[in-house]
Amino acid sequence: MTTATTTTRRLTIAKAMSEALAQEMARDPSVLVMGEDIGKLGGVFGATQGLLDRFGPERVRDTPISETAFMGAAVGLAASGMRPVAELMFVDFFGVCMDAIYNLAAKQNYFSGGKVSCPMVIMTSVGGGYGDGGQHSQCLYATFAHLPGLKVVIPSNARDAKGLMLSAIRDDNPVVFMFHKALQGMGWLGTVQRSITDVPEADYTTPIGVAAVVREGTDVTLVGLGLTVHLALDAAAALAKTGVSAEVVDLRTVSPLDRATIRASAAKTGRLVVIDDDYMSFGVSAEVIATVCEHGGARLRSPPMRIAYPDIPVPFTPVMEHFVLPNAEKVVAAVQAMLEAAP
Repeated sequence: MTTATTTTRRLTIAKAMSEALAQEMARDPSVLVMGEDIGKLGGVFGATQGLLDRFGPERVRDTPISETAFMGAAVGLAASGMRPVAELMFVDFFGVCMDAIYNLAAKQNYFSGGKVSCPMVIMTSVGGGYGDGGQHSQCLYATFAHLPGLKVVIPSNARDAKGLMLSAIRDDNPVVFMFHKALQGMGWLGTVQRSITDVPEADYTTPIGVAAVVREGTDVTLVGLGLTVHLALDAAAALAKTGVSAEVVDLRTVSPLDRATIRASAAKTGRLVVIDDDYMSFGVSAEVIATVCEHGGARLRSPPMRIAYPDIPVPFTPVMEHFVLPNAEKVVAAVQAMLEAAP
């Protein structure tokens, strides 16, 4: 990561994202932001606060409630030399504009033989736990990561949020920038306090495709992304009280996946648990486990385990929803069962 030496402040992810957007819009006149309620309101999740007053309606464009229209427009703008950032308010809305995302944005460079790039960012909220039902609570990390031509990132803290946003805007490929509601720092949502971090004022980038070891350990590797990094850290703290040393890996990027860091950590500890709040089957957790198991250098002492959201629509009832969501207690129980079963 390119670091800065100037003053740092503690910011929420929402403020870090809006600061990154403002700095890049000031630096590069080809950057503009578009989406529903991103102007005067500053975004439902606070990612575009203050941008309309500073840059005006030509570069901060509130759109009609038509994801198909403004995602298609963003692809056209990117092909014409602009660098649009389009907010898809909830990732669950991807279905109405997927053709523009996958058949246009993701394939534009390939179909043109490298002559036409698509430097656009799709930023979108993910995650449940708020009783918003199956249409506003999914994550769908693997849905986008499965599609060639798209890069997919999700920060777990404000410092990475700013650095990843700057990297995403400057990338010549389409980047899906996911932010988890539970980490965003909006008062009406609540937030995990650990996600509020020191953030340099100056320009810096967090590289796409590079994971981070956020806690060193020797007995088991816990791999998470976004919110589940914090579940892993909470579980690691609880396990430490029982004498178990857990290493925690923050993926930061789902595609491209930093397989080397995952394998190195699993080889070091010999045990692997992956925590994912997306659906379990065919997901990120399975890909992480395959990454380790297909590589002879990481010889595990126990079968790997995954803790993820079961393959059911997200329940509306909060009691049912929280029952099936991953949590730190489930991670601790999985590690303890793994250790007890070891020969």
